[in-house]
Amino acid sequence: MNSTYLVIGAGPVGATIAQQLAARGDRVRLLTRSGSGPVHASIERLRGDASDLDTLTHAADGTRAVFHCMHGSAYAADTWRAELPRAEKVVLEAAGKAGAVVVFPESLYAYGHVTGPMTEQTPRNADFGKPAVRVELLRARDASPTPTVSVAASDFYGPLVRNAHAGERMVPTVLAGRTMRVLGDPDAPHSWTYVPDLGAAMIRAADEESLWNTFLHAPTAPAISQRAMVELYADVAGVAAPRVGRIPTWTLKAIGAVHAGTRELAEMVYQFDKPFVLDSSASESLLGLSPTPLETGAKATVDWWRTQA
Repeated sequence: MNSTYLVIGAGPVGATIAQQLAARGDRVRLLTRSGSGPVHASIERLRGDASDLDTLTHAADGTRAVFHCMHGSAYAADTWRAELPRAEKVVLEAAGKAGAVVVFPESLYAYGHVTGPMTEQTPRNADFGKPAVRVELLRARDASPTPTVSVAASDFYGPLVRNAHAGERMVPTVLAGRTMRVLGDPDAPHSWTYVPDLGAAMIRAADEESLWNTFLHAPTAPAISQRAMVELYADVAGVAAPRVGRIPTWTLKAIGAVHAGTRELAEMVYQFDKPFVLDSSASESLLGLSPTPLETGAKATVDWWRTQA
């Protein structure tokens, strides 16, 4: 029997989830401030403020699950702390009234500085900047009477993904044959999560009550370096691999002293300075899902970018 789901946010994760749900025959309410999102007969695009309790209560009524894919208005710890806890409190309350589980896409920020592969058992206790905000959000979810699932992913790639290291910074550069300059060590292993795999994992987690109130990892293919990702994109695109250069960390930190946006980026460069590897094997077993091969995902990503030109 078909179900109704609420998706909050129409970025790459929210739009992907809405499309996947609609494709399997479910009804979707997609809530954004502008009423935007993918067009489909099974997707009802709603316009409203996701931090308003009345709006959320009405939108969540009668739904089986809520996918909360909303971001902060700026990439900064102060903004996140001012906006995200309040918004999550509202969605948890509204979903609780509807008897729905809330599923969150989550980053790896809460793990902070790591010395080995991240598993679901790795401590999530970062105490600085943006990562500390993610820790606070996870603790609030754990304390809520509304059931939740957090599905953590590494850096995104895939169709619809623009604002990402393996998105608009990388793919158009590769297609144009320009030198690709990356953060951190271009040869350090790094995990990349294909957004359709994250969407599928979040949907499966919503549908399996045994997975509620857990922290999962999105199925993610074996880690490869930024240089290898550039070469993979070039290979599936049928173009020559461009040169890969490094943006020195000290340069970012120096610029960050006077430029807030660069300072926020420099705070997270540790994820690229050394191996940053996500182990999703335990969650894959629980979810019954496997990651899309990197070659397949890279080809779909390049094909999508070529439609955007």
